[in-house]
Amino acid sequence: MPKTSNATLPRIVVDDVHKSFRLRHTHSIKETAMAAIKRKKLTSDFHALNGVSFEIGEGEAVALMGFNGSGKSTMLKMISGVISPDTGKVQTRGRVAGLIEVGAGFHPDLSGRENIFLNAAILGMSKKETEAAYESIVEFSEIEQFIDTEVKHYSSGMFLRLAFSVAIHTEQDVLLIDEILSVGDEPFQRKCIARIREMHAAGKTLVVVSHDLNMVADLCERGIVLRDGKVRFDGESHEAVAVMRE
Repeated sequence: MPKTSNATLPRIVVDDVHKSFRLRHTHSIKETAMAAIKRKKLTSDFHALNGVSFEIGEGEAVALMGFNGSGKSTMLKMISGVISPDTGKVQTRGRVAGLIEVGAGFHPDLSGRENIFLNAAILGMSKKETEAAYESIVEFSEIEQFIDTEVKHYSSGMFLRLAFSVAIHTEQDVLLIDEILSVGDEPFQRKCIARIREMHAAGKTLVVVSHDLNMVADLCERGIVLRDGKVRFDGESHEAVAVMRE
């Protein structure tokens, strides 16, 4: 039997994934006691993903679309390895870098400089690799004058600049982006999108979540629409936007 080339293998496999969360309906001891007296439910189960399956090939740019509560951010966190499915499986091949939340992985009491090395290490870069990329990371972020300031004093836009800059300088095979492009000023957004296009052209696999449907449709060739925790549509990105707007 001939060997299968890695180039033909998918970068991401999602196979019949289910994920539920338990939602609390009380926020204090008093509320819990009153609910118990009135025999009201204290918790309920929310089925975020209900049998989701798809594959993403090497070099694809895919937009995960859906309204709030559709399960798209949960799905992205599973691909990144932050959370695990209750049943089913999520498999990735290669190095994965995730921009899931602005400032995630940053230590507030460390400076921007120190957090570059911390975040890069989390994303799998060695100290030597980070040192080699350091000047380029700072230059792209455009916050050089604040680089030795503790990041707890950073604005959300400054977090974005540094987090994005570190992530795009890693030697990743898959880049995951969740709404992070909605933070920051328009010139930096354009700069980020241009860099993402360069990475896609270089053969990187991209998975993007954003409420800016026109932007992700232009950025990605494929769209997967999630609705009520299930795949509603999987196809060309502009057709996916049309499904979203039905």
